[in-house]
Amino acid sequence: MKKIVVLGCGLVGRVMAQDLSHRHKVTSVDISKENLDKLGSSKVIRLCKDVSCSSVLNEVIKDCDLVVGALPGFMGYQTMKKVILAKKNIVDISFYPEDPFELDQLAKDNNVVAVMDCGVAPGMGNIIFAHHDKTMTIENYECLVGGLPKKREWPFEYQAVFSPIDVIEEYIRPARYVLNKSLITKEALSDTELVEFDEIGTLESWNSDGLRTLIETMSHVPNMIEKTLRYPGCVEYLKVLRECGYFSYEPLEIDGNKIRPIDLTAKLLFPKWQMKEGDEDFTVMRIKITGMEKDNEVQYTYTLLDRFQNNTISMARTTGFTCTAVANLILEKKFMRTGISPPEFLGEHFEAINDYLKKRDVIYNVSKS
Repeated sequence: MKKIVVLGCGLVGRVMAQDLSHRHKVTSVDISKENLDKLGSSKVIRLCKDVSCSSVLNEVIKDCDLVVGALPGFMGYQTMKKVILAKKNIVDISFYPEDPFELDQLAKDNNVVAVMDCGVAPGMGNIIFAHHDKTMTIENYECLVGGLPKKREWPFEYQAVFSPIDVIEEYIRPARYVLNKSLITKEALSDTELVEFDEIGTLESWNSDGLRTLIETMSHVPNMIEKTLRYPGCVEYLKVLRECGYFSYEPLEIDGNKIRPIDLTAKLLFPKWQMKEGDEDFTVMRIKITGMEKDNEVQYTYTLLDRFQNNTISMARTTGFTCTAVANLILEKKFMRTGISPPEFLGEHFEAINDYLKKRDVIYNVSKS
């Protein structure tokens, strides 16, 4: 039985800790006792600690075989760096803005396996992409993905399972995609389109910076794009807030106090976005990969429609189980590449990861045309 430390006990971290505890000795660490209490009667060990403190983090992880990161994005990069310096392998879901490859040599020097962005998208989408990249010449990769509440409530018709500031980052970080081998950068929330999905109906897609490492690692593919999905109308509200400065990191002085607008906005929006007892969600994703395979032009289409089940949020399931699948591959020494590994470096393990997800009823349907 291996020892695992899961950093963060939010909606996703909690699901990962419980999943891994079926086979391993798991310790969940969070600054919030309330979050830890939500683990219920599971056999996961709980530690209420502030791991932003280096000495606390080092003490917590000193005896473990693997660290699983489920902290907010603004903590992700520095936490991964500290874990690498402690010579511990890590698999992480934090959506941090820094360049992960800046830690690559450090991880290699410390003989550390470090997998980042290991969720659903980025995450499983990258793994699917890389799986096909080994057997065909890909011309186009398109990923449409979103996690949405089953119940649509005014004004945003949205709920978040991640840190509010991490979600807001999606709305302000410039969106990059690749067109005819050229890198295109547009503002987030641009190029909105209405898209139809079976069982769900009409959703709205918009540019987000979801390709991330793929821009570098898959630079031989001429066309790549990822777009986020929301209920129609949501984008207009977000654009208004952004244009009015509510997402700004630049401090404002009010009555002698300095405050960042984004902190106030996150505080105000969290009650609106928070998943509450009894709330249900779904995750929808459509990936299209086209190109040449054995002298034939082909298109593979992957569709995911995962719903809240077993009292577990869908976005936590689809994100968390991808991460725990990879965690087990590392613990079983089936993935031992040292350095920073984005999820596309696990393309050859697609079948094993997909089987792991199927056993947990996360089903990616695939068609070929």
